[in-house]
Amino acid sequence: MFKWKKLGKIFDPSKNETKEWMQEYAQLPVPFILNDEVIRVYFATRPKKNTDLKYVSRSGYVDLDRKNLTQVINISDKPLFEIGSPGSFDEFGAMTSCFIKVGKQIYGYYTGWSRLQTVPYNMAIGLAISSDGGNTFKKISEGPILGQTEKEPFLLSGPKIIVENGLWHMWYLVGTKWLNHNGKYEPVYKFAHAKSKDGISWERNGIPIIPSKFKDECQVSFSVVKHNDKWNAIFAYRKPLDFREASDGSYRLGYAYSNDLETWHRDDDKIGIDVSKNGWDSQMLAYPNISEIDGKKYLFYCGNEFGKYGFGLAQLL
Repeated sequence: MFKWKKLGKIFDPSKNETKEWMQEYAQLPVPFILNDEVIRVYFATRPKKNTDLKYVSRSGYVDLDRKNLTQVINISDKPLFEIGSPGSFDEFGAMTSCFIKVGKQIYGYYTGWSRLQTVPYNMAIGLAISSDGGNTFKKISEGPILGQTEKEPFLLSGPKIIVENGLWHMWYLVGTKWLNHNGKYEPVYKFAHAKSKDGISWERNGIPIIPSKFKDECQVSFSVVKHNDKWNAIFAYRKPLDFREASDGSYRLGYAYSNDLETWHRDDDKIGIDVSKNGWDSQMLAYPNISEIDGKKYLFYCGNEFGKYGFGLAQLL
């Protein structure tokens, strides 16, 4: 079993008084080693409701002291890039979820949101590239790099990528259905796997790779790291309905391992971390991202209300 030491909440956007676009949520925290002194954590955020700004997700970052990851030393002044134009796949939100260094550039993969009439939204996966060290990103196209296909007719979201022996591996969410619950539609989504030689064109089939613990389980944020000579994945899962309030249906963390990055064996009993008795992560654990920094492994994650009040950190002992 893994053993973790919780280091507490690291950043709370609700306490940020100067940036109107960054007032609620710090979802999908993604650590990136910027230089010898700074760990940059990208995340998705929103303004407060009922303001002049549209209530949509944009992406920003905070910089942490590499020698003390609980210390915030800088906050981004503006979004990494703007949401899409009318009718585009990211018109109503752009949530970054993975960053890969490619030569002198940084590839930033993100989820774009569009609104629908019957079900509330659709999602697809886009790519933006930074040439200035990760401060700003430029989208490579107005369209997604992964969108709906005949085998993946519903939403796609949350890409996580590693490059191993020249081959790119992506784990992402693929929607399998929508459930009508008291007149409101809720999505069901599972992890799928895709491969690429360049990080732009992907081979995929939409087949779920992680078995579910219960019917219509929803899975999110498949974060992969090498540990003890095998590949380890930490992810979040929840029940399909009645998951927003404090309950056993809210997000919890799961675990799986693999020897080849393709066949995964689930064993949640080994995760070694759960909600706290009280405080900011007492209701749910969501959007995990495990990263090795200076020989130590850290877990960045969100707590109650899907990260509305920020993200926190745990260290593997």
